[in-house]
This record gives sequence, structure tokens and C-alpha cells, in this order.
Amino acid sequence: MKVIHVGLIGWGTVGSGVVRILRENGPLIEKRLGSKIVLKRIADIDLETERSVKVNREVLTNRAEEVIGDPEIDIVLELIGGMEPARSYIIEALKGGKHVVTANKALLATHLDELCRVAHRYNVDLNFEAAVGGGIPIIRALKEGFVAERIEAIFGILNGTSNYILSTMSNEGGEFAAVLRQAQAQGYAEKDPSFDIEGIDAAHKLAILIKLAFGAKIPFEDIFIEGISDITPLDIQFAQEFGYTIKLLAIAKADGETIEARVHSTMLPSNHLLSTVGGVFNAIFLRGNAVGETLFYGQGAGMMATASAVTSDLIELSRNVLKGTVGRVPTLSLQQTHIMEMKVKDIEDIVRPYYMRFSALDRPGVLSKISGVLGKNDIGIASVIQKGRQVAGAVPVVIMTHEARERNIHRAFKEIDKMDVILDKTMLIRVEGELS
Repeated sequence: MKVIHVGLIGWGTVGSGVVRILRENGPLIEKRLGSKIVLKRIADIDLETERSVKVNREVLTNRAEEVIGDPEIDIVLELIGGMEPARSYIIEALKGGKHVVTANKALLATHLDELCRVAHRYNVDLNFEAAVGGGIPIIRALKEGFVAERIEAIFGILNGTSNYILSTMSNEGGEFAAVLRQAQAQGYAEKDPSFDIEGIDAAHKLAILIKLAFGAKIPFEDIFIEGISDITPLDIQFAQEFGYTIKLLAIAKADGETIEARVHSTMLPSNHLLSTVGGVFNAIFLRGNAVGETLFYGQGAGMMATASAVTSDLIELSRNVLKGTVGRVPTLSLQQTHIMEMKVKDIEDIVRPYYMRFSALDRPGVLSKISGVLGKNDIGIASVIQKGRQVAGAVPVVIMTHEARERNIHRAFKEIDKMDVILDKTMLIRVEGELS
């Protein structure tokens, strides 16, 4: 029986989870694989901190080069995160003829094309299931399950921290800052949560999904990104009155020769399946031209969920090693020569319904002034809520529009926000009706 030798770079939370799975599920994995996986070497700069799983100290090293340069190691797992030295380690391993598994979403969002070219040139495989959705097998679904499908749209709840905050604000109330502190206290948010609450983490994952779903190369910086820190209990209350739920959504749509690629707070119909995804869970909603609508749901992060995805990649590559095959499934779903550069649609050109909340003086004629400017900019009003005074000296005027072009919305806001009856910057949330 051939033994698959594996090297691990990064013995942190996820790395410890992989060690645990290989140990606890080793006999089951061997039955499914028909071979034994041996973790030969573990590299980490910190070998003294107590881990949740014990290993023989003889396999430990603080030099990643000892993993990459070991001729017996077939597959390298990169789990240190960050840009460097992770990028260099992966490239060195690929050039050394070793298959690589990584969960490094930030690196893949910006350097995936480069890594794929290196893997292709040196005739090895690169897998990254854990980079998007944790334990949700969305990467494998796009590469294999939907291989005959033309994907038309992706809508994803891809960040558990933001979803926890918005779910808690919706179900239990509370201001954003207070709920964020609660999330940090419970370990659902980092000490510096900016990547999560500002939408950057979700955008990293969206960039990867776009390559797989549409075969499109787009610059990461062209993705429109907007976070959730401006969302207030008042907005959540009004959304519920209109029959909507607010979520941080990552959205990608094929639109002719362009791709819509955006991450922002979004109002969804409360009866849609994505609206029911609560807490730290993730979900990805896909629409294909033949299969129609599908939903993938599960734990998007965490030690064991992410480790499960890493180990599934490891087993897939082990099967390839045993069969002596490489590139059986293209890394980016399409063959390398068919990955095309595509332009990202300017956010100013998208056409959606919108939610607007104006903070206005409690005077007659305010709504008439606002609606006049909206009409002048080809923005039709679908419904209005105007309640009594809730903020000192001001009343909220809330408008839901029919479909309008975002450029017109911004042009109208420039005029409205200068009015002497408007006391604060207008709140804008994009609406996805039937996820069209």
C-alpha cells in the first residue's frame, strides 16, 4: 500500500483541526482512500504554545523549507494565512513538484491567476476548498457538480461575523457598536474586525467565486465594497415594516460582456431563504441556466469546519497521486487558456430598487421637496413611511423606490442633502427583490 506523505505549514487553529481529523478519522479515511495519509512534517514559528492536539515533537520544525524541500512529501498544506511568506512558500512547493492545499482567501483573491500558472507549468495541482464558505463544499460544486452549467448569478452571505451582528440586531435589537462588542466577547469577531464588518473578507471570497463561476479574471480592487457599520436599529425596523431583512451580501452577476461584482448591505425579502440564515452561518445562493436556483448552507468558519474542507482537498489530491494523474479537474473550472479578462460593471450603472432614509426637520412640505428632486432624476417612489419625531428635532422620512440607476440616486442625494430641511447624511440601502 502506497503511503501519502503530507507536510503542514502553519500549526494554528485550522492546522490543529486537520491533525485532529487525520487522527480521529484516519481509519475511515484509509477505507475511502485505499491508502494511508501520514503527516510527516509540521512547520510553525511557534512550537511552544500548547495546542488542542498533541503531536510527536520529532515531526516539528520552525523552518518551512524543511517541509517544502523534503523529497518524500507529496502534498503541502499552507495554513499560515497572509500574503508573505505564504505566497512564496506555495510557489516554492509547486515548483518543487508538490501539490498544494491552501485556505488563504486573501492571497487567492489577488494572486490566484499567478499560482494557477505556476501549478500548470510544473504539472501539479492546487486546491482551496476551505478558502470560501469554510465547510461548505461550494468550490467543488462549481468545479464538478455544475460543470455543465452556465452560472448566471451568485448571492452569498460569506462572512459570519457580519451575519451574526445583523442577525442579532434584527432579532434582539441593539446598536451596532454594542452588538459588535458582544460578538467580540463571544469569539465571533476579531479584536480588529475591520476586514469583516467593512466587507473586505466577503469580497476576497467573492473574487474567488467569480473566477470559478464565470471564468472571469477581474482586478480585486474593482469589486465595489461597502460595510455594515452604518446600519442602525431604525433601518432594521423600517426594513421589517416593508417586509425585508438586511444582510451583508456578496453579489456577482453575468451582464453581457461585464460582471457585476459588489459587496454591501442589502435588503432581501424576509421570506427568501437567505434571509433566514442567522448567526455565524454562511450561505451561497446560485442560479444556473439549466439547474435553476440552489442554496448551499453551513458553517463558514471555525476550527473543525475549515479543517474538514482542507482535509477533503487533501484526500482528493491523494487520490490523484495514487492514480498518477494531474489536472483531472481544472483549478479554475475552465481550462487555463479559456480564463478571460472581463470588465466589472461600474456601481453607478447598476439598476435596482433602493431604500432611502432621510433625517428631516418636522415641517410641512418636506416630503414634497424630496419627491420633486427624485422625480427630476427619474427615480420613481414605490412607498413611503413618515413617522413622528424620533430623533431630537428631526423625523425620519423613508422611501422605497422602483428600479432606478444608481448614478441618478447619487445625483439626487447631492441636491437633497444640501437642503436646509435635511439634518444628516441620507441613508441608502440597495434592494434585491427576487434575486434577479
